[in-house]
Amino acid sequence: MGRLSVNLCGLELDNPVIPASGTFGFGYEFAEIYDINCLGTFSFKGTTRDPRFGNPTPRIAECPSAMLNSVGLQNPGVDKVINEELPKLKKCFNKKVMANVSGFSIEDYVYTCEKLDKEDIVGWLEVNISCPNVHGGGMSFGTDASLAAKLVKEVKKVVSKPVIVKLTPNVTDIATIALACEEAGADGISLINTLLGMRLNLKTRKPILANTFGGLSGPAVLPLALRMVYQVYEKVSVPIIGMGGISTADDVIEMMMAGASAVQIGAANLVNPSASKDIIESLPAAMDKYGIKELKSVIGVAHNG
Repeated sequence: MGRLSVNLCGLELDNPVIPASGTFGFGYEFAEIYDINCLGTFSFKGTTRDPRFGNPTPRIAECPSAMLNSVGLQNPGVDKVINEELPKLKKCFNKKVMANVSGFSIEDYVYTCEKLDKEDIVGWLEVNISCPNVHGGGMSFGTDASLAAKLVKEVKKVVSKPVIVKLTPNVTDIATIALACEEAGADGISLINTLLGMRLNLKTRKPILANTFGGLSGPAVLPLALRMVYQVYEKVSVPIIGMGGISTADDVIEMMMAGASAVQIGAANLVNPSASKDIIESLPAAMDKYGIKELKSVIGVAHNG
């Protein structure tokens, strides 16, 4: 493997750059822009048991150095993902993909994970217990350590592939929840999902988003994401995927130094569709600048001494 390679839950990646769920569709859309096989992998659009239209519009609000979204897990449902979306992806992507799964009950998560676990192109199951834009599920599992642990245990009973739990930053102690997930059998931790926020229209005097609240992402959240990745690395021994505001090769290195084995690129893909590719291409020069021979050698170095 090359100097950019990393290991994620037993699977080797050519590089640690992973477009985040919700910002990269099912991959084949971006394959029209560049060869997506340059990616480490990517996390496809959050998938639920049944089809979801998502939240009403407007769903997006701009902020300085950030954005708010309230898409609400719009997706065609797991059966259509398996029967229609994944066959399209296989035509343009020859690596394992990360399946992002959401739900509204433990039974939902178990059902969807069990189905996706059987797909040969799926390498990891990213169990999203952190979505702030839906009611009756999503983030409610990620704010309660015992509930998160129970969900992980049930999912692990029916799958054979690595389970990576995606955590919400909208809690007081994210490291304790991460540890509960690890103890329940999680093979990795993803963090952070978006932070809950809102904007108001000064003319109408009402919230801009139809859902009132949305998830804040973009460069503004990088320091918060780094802090939480650092804290979780101190508590768990499983690999961490760090995300939140990453938009440059330097950001990738900083996140890995805080403890991430791999990183996800989110909002940057919406600003520049080639962002993930550009970051990968600029990593060798950034590594040379900081005297880094192999990227995996910097994982967690901020904790040494």
